[in-house]
Amino acid sequence: MSIRHGYYAGWRGAEYEASPDGDRVRLYATRDAEGFRQVSPDRYVQVVPLADVDRLQYVTTHCTWRGEPFVVLGEHEGWLRVEYSGGKVPVAERLGLEPFDRGVYQAWASRHEVEDLREETV
Repeated sequence: MSIRHGYYAGWRGAEYEASPDGDRVRLYATRDAEGFRQVSPDRYVQVVPLADVDRLQYVTTHCTWRGEPFVVLGEHEGWLRVEYSGGKVPVAERLGLEPFDRGVYQAWASRHEVEDLREETV
């Protein structure tokens, strides 16, 4: 399962990472496609009218790590960047999580240690 976190849009039979902006949506691709322009290595963008998009949804990946609930923010070489979603500071401290912001705790977790990896779509 690939880790997804953010907006995704269906357009012309394909799915793209997306960024809504009023009545437009920026679509992102990792390789060159018709109508897309390169903005960095392996990153291409095209802006389309919101009305042309088949669907626009926000996807988050959730998991359980060390018996507690987390949101998965990203992945790098077999490690997942996870953010504690249980809301209990003593639990976050017991787990040795890094304070990221007030009430926000994150860590790197081995993909092999996480359980119940699942997506939720809004």
